[in-house]
Formats: sequence, C-alpha cells, structure tokens
Amino acid sequence: MVEVDYVVYGDYLLTMASGPMVDGDNVILNGSVAVKGGKILAAGPYSEINERFIAKKVIGGPGKVVLPGLINTHTHAAMVYFRGLADDLPLKEWLECFIWPAENKWLSTEFCADAVSLACLEMLKSGVTTYNDMYFFQDGCARVVKEMGMRAVLGVGVLDFPSVSAKTTAEYLANAEEFLHKWKGDDLVTPCVSPHAPYTCSTETFRKAKALAEKYDVPLHTHLSETRYEVNTIKERYGKTPIEYLEEIGFLDSRLVAAHCVWVEDNEIEILARRGVGVSHCVESNLKLASGISPVVKMLKEGVKVTFGTDGAASNNDLDIFTEMAIAARLHKAISDDPTVLSARQTLAMATRDGAGVLGLADKVGTLVSGKSADLVVADLNKPHLTPFYDIYSLIVYSMRASDVDTVMVGGQVVVENRKCLTADEGAIMEKAWWWKNRIAGA
Repeated sequence: MVEVDYVVYGDYLLTMASGPMVDGDNVILNGSVAVKGGKILAAGPYSEINERFIAKKVIGGPGKVVLPGLINTHTHAAMVYFRGLADDLPLKEWLECFIWPAENKWLSTEFCADAVSLACLEMLKSGVTTYNDMYFFQDGCARVVKEMGMRAVLGVGVLDFPSVSAKTTAEYLANAEEFLHKWKGDDLVTPCVSPHAPYTCSTETFRKAKALAEKYDVPLHTHLSETRYEVNTIKERYGKTPIEYLEEIGFLDSRLVAAHCVWVEDNEIEILARRGVGVSHCVESNLKLASGISPVVKMLKEGVKVTFGTDGAASNNDLDIFTEMAIAARLHKAISDDPTVLSARQTLAMATRDGAGVLGLADKVGTLVSGKSADLVVADLNKPHLTPFYDIYSLIVYSMRASDVDTVMVGGQVVVENRKCLTADEGAIMEKAWWWKNRIAGA
C-alpha cells in the first residue's frame, strides 16, 4: 500500500471531470480521493482507494459530499471593508459619489492587505478556493493570500486617471509589470493585468496592457458592457459597442476574463465565442445595482465560456458563490421561460471546472482527478434544509449554503476544518475589520 497524506471521502464524490460527468453519470457513491504532496493521486470508490492507500489522516466521512473548490472569477476582494457603505444606487452614482472617494481616502498597502485577509476568510469558509481579483496594492494582498493558503489570480488595476495607487497610466502599467515580474511562477498566486473598463482606459492603454500580459504570459481581466451608460459612452466615443470596439483594437482573446457582459447583442456574443473570451456572470451585483441581466443562456448556446463571480462585497454584498449559483439558475429559467436551462449540473460545472478553464488553471484545479492540485471542499449533508434529497447536483445548487461547508483543502493543505480556519486567527481578522470600519465611519 502507498502511504499518502490524506484520504478524503464522503457519501458522494463529484469529480466534475469532463466527458460523461457532464451528464452526471459517474458521480462516485461512497467516493474518495488520495492526496499526497499537494496532488491528487487517485479518485474513486472508497473501497478501492482504501485497498491501495494508507493515509496519515482521513477527512470527511458519512453524511458528507466532496467536490472541487468553488472558483470566483470576478471580485475586488479588498472592498469587503466597504460592505454596505453605499447601497440602493445605480452604478455610476455609486462609483463616482461614494466608492471612488472612499478608495482615494483609505486605500493603502496596509488597508488592502488587512481587507483581503477578511475576504479570504469569508471565501474559504464558503468553499471558494480560488478567486480572480482586480484591485490595487496587490503585492501586500498576494502575501496575505499565501499566508492563508488560498489560490488567487491577482490583477493589478490600470486606469487613465490618477488614484492613490498611481498618478499616471505609465505608473499603473509599471506597477503591473513589477508585480508580474515578482509573482510569475508562484504556486498559489497568478499575476494578472487588469485595465479597468473601456470607459476608463484608452485604446493605447488597452493595447499596452495586452502587450504586457502577452510578454509575461498571464491573464487579462476587465469590466465589459456592464451598463447602458457604458455602452452609450463607448458608442459616442468610438462609434461601436464596447465589444465591437475591443475586437477592432485586437484586445479580445482567450486569456481575457470579461466581467458582467450584460448589454451585449447577438453579433457580440458571436465575437466573444470566436475569440474564446471567458465571461464572469455577477448576477447578484448586476441585480442589486439594476445594471441588467446578462444573456447567459444565449452566450452558453453559442459556446461562450460563462462562469460565476461575486463582484466586490460593496455591491453584492457578500463573496458567496453558492448564492450566485442559486440565483442565476433560477433567474435564467424565468426570463427564458424555460425551466430546463442552466441545469444544476451545468451550473456547478460553471462554478468549478469552467471557472478554472477561463483563468488558465484547468491543468491545476477545477476537477478532482489524478494529477490535479488537491483543491477541494467537504460539505455536511446532515442538515434539515438538505434532508431528504434525490439528486446531489440539485441539492448543492438549489439548497446548499455556504455555512454547510465543513472542510476546505487548497494544494493539499487543510485550511478550514470543522468550519474553523486553520491558517489565520479569525478573531484577529474580525477585530481588525471593525477597527477599520470605525475609522471609516468616523471620518
């Protein structure tokens, strides 16, 4: 028998592997995974794994489900400290009158690092093992991500107007390149270039951002077609919609994750599909800001890779992918007048396997198969709201809550066990969050 670090098992094992798994035919009952050196050595029925491997520690057990870690493909993690700062407003007013002034007053390396510790704590305890971020002062954030044992794609924000992080576009880009150079090749942190949006970045800025991403072979991340205001602004400025404009300047390709994509036409969906652009659907933020509803069903039918993001906690107001799945799966049935769209199986794939794919991490995470990193979640099924059930996918998407997550592993390291974070002092993180809140509220 081969000695391994962990055997993780449950009544159900969802590998989310492609092929037959798309139809749910090979959900493994009484399944388990063997983990050694941060990697999955094997996944299969517990009886088979138990015959082949002996574990230093066994995780999970009866009444549990094991699934890949959830992936949040668009957020601004440090904005957790602005949770509830300004609500019930349209995006333009929310940004210009409240969020941007608050950011200019408070953002710093210390602020962002402290805030990201809270964001990571929230996400890890809700089963999110990887997140894709767009913000500032990312070097300090990266150190926190590493300390907490999370996985992240951290995009350095680029703008064409000054902020506390940079005074000129050249300085934003220089900051981005410094970050790329420092963090490229890290096991947990993937650096990224994040021009903010077509209405805040010029053509030259987009081109320079893409050239930088290509130079270091890293992802790109931007906001795209989020509001009517954005679409009308870009039409007035360039005579084209935002997607048509970015296509014309050669910005769109498969390394790009485009957040929102709410106001898109059929021809633009074809462009996104042809260019292999990944889309992050942020349904809660879009609903709360009344930005609109993304045509997700149309995009999926045309082959666009759609995943789930929470956006920042200042506009959501949480970082919970379970609620994103639950709302999106229901909402799109209603607006499509078709209860078969966004099935539970497809929805969970969007939150795991497909999320890894659009971030360029499909070779590492997103499925529980031999050779992948052991990024996984164990959830507790012994809850009244989860009893009884007939389909495990349906249960996860329509009934499960973040609070049902029991244990979380990232890269073979147990970071949450019995709902307690093992890599950080939860009390200290919460205390620091209240300290910052009191400073902000008292200013």
